[in-house]
Amino acid sequence: MFGKKAQPPIKSLIAQGSRIEGNLRFSEGLRIDGEVIGNISASPEQSSILVISEAAVVQGEIRADHVIVNGAVRGPIHATELLELQPKARIEGDVHYKALEMHQGAMITGQLKPIDGEEKPLLKLASNNQAV
Repeated sequence: MFGKKAQPPIKSLIAQGSRIEGNLRFSEGLRIDGEVIGNISASPEQSSILVISEAAVVQGEIRADHVIVNGAVRGPIHATELLELQPKARIEGDVHYKALEMHQGAMITGQLKPIDGEEKPLLKLASNNQAV
């Protein structure tokens, strides 16, 4: 389902040691290694990917097609395609997703809310790569 689409390139980086205060809008791909205090949203005109690294901290709402989290997020996440939670992901907020991949060690303090449109959302278990 997700392997058919080519991932958009990551063209922007917020480096470790950087801090952005305010809302952020991006197109295609963005990687965050620093800190963002504000909402982050992808342009809806094209497919998007957002990577939040292990060192990153985000305080605000996140909206993108494909979201990969391995850092800290305080706020809701809306992943219209796939939400990947890596082992060091720490989320304080509700997560909205079409498909979810969660690795052992990832933590969510909030509700899991599948996006309507499918009878049963795809939940992929990272340990054995089997769809449930």
